[in-house]
Amino acid sequence: MADSAGMAEIRGIDIDKLAKGFADELLILKNWVNVTPTSAREIRWYKKTSGFLDSTDTTGITASQLKGVAELALPDAVEQTVTRTTSYVKKYFVESPIISDEDIKDNDPDIWAINMRDLVRAIGKQIERRIWDVATENRAITGSLGHRRTCSGAWDTHSANAIIEDIMTAQMKIRSGGYEPTGGVLLLDAKGYKNLMRYLIDQKGSYIPQFASEKVGTGVLTNILGLNVVVSQNITNNYGIIGNLKAAVTWKTFTPITARAIEEVGIGQKIRVWEHGEALLTDPKAICLLSGTGTT
Repeated sequence: MADSAGMAEIRGIDIDKLAKGFADELLILKNWVNVTPTSAREIRWYKKTSGFLDSTDTTGITASQLKGVAELALPDAVEQTVTRTTSYVKKYFVESPIISDEDIKDNDPDIWAINMRDLVRAIGKQIERRIWDVATENRAITGSLGHRRTCSGAWDTHSANAIIEDIMTAQMKIRSGGYEPTGGVLLLDAKGYKNLMRYLIDQKGSYIPQFASEKVGTGVLTNILGLNVVVSQNITNNYGIIGNLKAAVTWKTFTPITARAIEEVGIGQKIRVWEHGEALLTDPKAICLLSGTGTT
């Protein structure tokens, strides 16, 4: 049977082999922490007990020391103490089902490329959440995390709202531990960011933030009070972090992200992706956990 001008067999077809329907969530937390390799699965590391050394309580310089010492007097005996900590790397591991040789060869959507990319991103999301949980000690009320700031009022309400005071109080807490928050991060979820912008623009009106132009890869959307405002949906709702994440958290990489094709001869292939590593909260006083950036 001959094809007429209106029949599909003689029309050209533009086939888009990419799958649509879900956007790619930005994975950025690993870019904001310190990333170093480890050659062993067991990691032994040490945490200092004090900052400035002092002969009495290790919290600062005493009044008598400020006056200096007499000639021929013996020096004060001061020493640093450390606490030993041991951590173990964790394995993050996913794979696809077997993709048939036939599907790999002639499926319209590129099933192989789609699965490879999204499996790698699945590992990245798991690591992102692990970094967040370690950095915040799972939002526990008690723990070694140096500073916490319960917001003076939920950021999404119009009353009792003092967002700027919350940020500056958190910065003050960080400085009290000997760290400098300027140049650090204000990490929020999308709702916290919305509440921050509404407060600054709608309620205060006098401040229109300058939006960053390099958010790809870093997640920086704007800057406020010397902090890079970063938004991630991988953090827990109604929480945030202020401070120097690179000083506070180290991601130890034992095996970097790795992907392999596993072949079933004559049948097909599966994709297997893994990474070994662990997050360490080495300097908890370099950051401050915010809670209450929203009501729900």
